[in-house]
Amino acid sequence: MKVAPKRLARGPAADLANVRLDDDLKNTVPYYLTVSYINSGSEAVPQPKPEANFTVTLSDGTPGEAISLWNTNPLATGSSGDTVEKCGKSGAKMIPAGATATVCQLVMLPKGRTPATVAYSDEAGDTLLWKVGDGEGDDAGLLDAGETADSSWKDTKGGSAPLRVTPKSIRAGTLADLGDYDLSGESKNLVPWYVTMEYRNDGSVKVLPVMDEGVGLRSAAGQEVQPLSLVDLSPSGARQGQGVDQCRGTIPNTRLEPHSTVTLCSVHLLPKGDRPVMVSFESEEEQTEPLMWRAS
Repeated sequence: MKVAPKRLARGPAADLANVRLDDDLKNTVPYYLTVSYINSGSEAVPQPKPEANFTVTLSDGTPGEAISLWNTNPLATGSSGDTVEKCGKSGAKMIPAGATATVCQLVMLPKGRTPATVAYSDEAGDTLLWKVGDGEGDDAGLLDAGETADSSWKDTKGGSAPLRVTPKSIRAGTLADLGDYDLSGESKNLVPWYVTMEYRNDGSVKVLPVMDEGVGLRSAAGQEVQPLSLVDLSPSGARQGQGVDQCRGTIPNTRLEPHSTVTLCSVHLLPKGDRPVMVSFESEEEQTEPLMWRAS
């Protein structure tokens, strides 16, 4: 199958004036994604639905929510325009070999935001990306890549230690890097990305240096990826997440001393063709707001 997005058009909120939306969609607007697909094989393909594998995302990797307006869908009570009705219809029931078809997918995105990417994730686990316009989207309110920001972490006495966090690098590796580990079947088709962060303990009490557990990635295709847990039994590491030679930090033997820094690296797996657009750090203290940076 050859697939491609042909058009992405924003519609007015009034298009869905007569549609009953869930509460989490109240502050969104409709976008109409038209997709073309060609059966490049030698046999007819029954009931293809490539539109279900497409995602429209913002510059920070937030994915839009695709919805259907069939009467059986509890989201809908009826549409208010021809465009909506046409976009709610399914594609061809069968595509002969060599034939081309188009279908429209209705996607809801937050008001006041501009999409940056259209992504397609195929059944083999690979990802294709297309830019929307210049691919920059809008200002997502993210910190600049590499900018130092304030957070906190629990210290060894149960208190709160002020923490200075600085992203140092985000880089892709190869699956061969993880050859010493027993990965699941799905993971064997993914690409490791290494996120290196520097942390400074600005408190007066030692901190256990496990801050890499709070690092997350969001991708251009809308994937939210937490660190991969790897058990390292080598003498140089002997702790989770540090068993990859390409992703070792300067981990102290005991604790992070006050007014000292440590560099930690975490491993995140993404599908082939996808890429990080946002890196985050979430403190283990609930009252501390997460930090989010542009990935580049």
